Amino acid sequence: MRLRMVPVAVLAGLLPVAAAVTSLAGAHASVDEETLALITVHRRFRLVALAVLLIFLWQAIKSRRPDLSVAFKYVAIAGGALGAIGSLAYQVVIAVVANHFVTSGQQTYAEAHRLTSSAPVLALPILILFGDLLLAVATVVVSLNAMRVGLLPRLMGYLGIFAGILFVFQIGQFGLLIQAGWMCAVAYLFLGRWPSGFPPAWDTGEVVPWPSNQKVREQSTRPPRGGRAKPTPAPEPAVAPAGTTRSTSPKRKRKRRN
Repeated sequence: MRLRMVPVAVLAGLLPVAAAVTSLAGAHASVDEETLALITVHRRFRLVALAVLLIFLWQAIKSRRPDLSVAFKYVAIAGGALGAIGSLAYQVVIAVVANHFVTSGQQTYAEAHRLTSSAPVLALPILILFGDLLLAVATVVVSLNAMRVGLLPRLMGYLGIFAGILFVFQIGQFGLLIQAGWMCAVAYLFLGRWPSGFPPAWDTGEVVPWPSNQKVREQSTRPPRGGRAKPTPAPEPAVAPAGTTRSTSPKRKRKRRN
């Protein structure tokens, strides 16, 4: 199942970036007015790929930690569903409002304000924001627990927590790049390749926490099992060069014979 999730993680990382690039390449309103914004509206569509990826990671964590609450699985499902359905419904509502604005009535600011103040137009963004909040909570909790059981290296765990926070506190295109980079890195990890070594928890099916830097240093200095530490060799005595050796024993005085 891990290899099957590779394209899902890649799509979750690259498709939002492609949608953002497409949105930037499309038509835009020349002025900041609702009358023109209704005609040239662009909205990103939330994908359910991230929710599928989080559910898979949650199931892998659950098999190693049975005490993990099942609620986070449904949090990821609800967040992905609300984000996708809410964005799709918002697109339809905005398209209907924009068509009504262009084909009937007067194209004035008052008419645009009246159309964009309807209940569906105001309620759907709140629904989408609530879905983003659920996805953020699921991403943070799943990344943290995956790091604890050893499914994700520490760097990937902390990066996943940061990517989850960015669902709520957007930092422009920088946050989108962080999230896309994390998902693509997860896809690379699922291929069984990682610079510091593939996490053994995937193969053992048990909790194998990723060792900290301090433990790695301790293990490198610890003697191997079943053996003793090699004794430190004694320093060799210094050898004086030939021809310069002098006796240090006291010389006996010779008695003169009368």
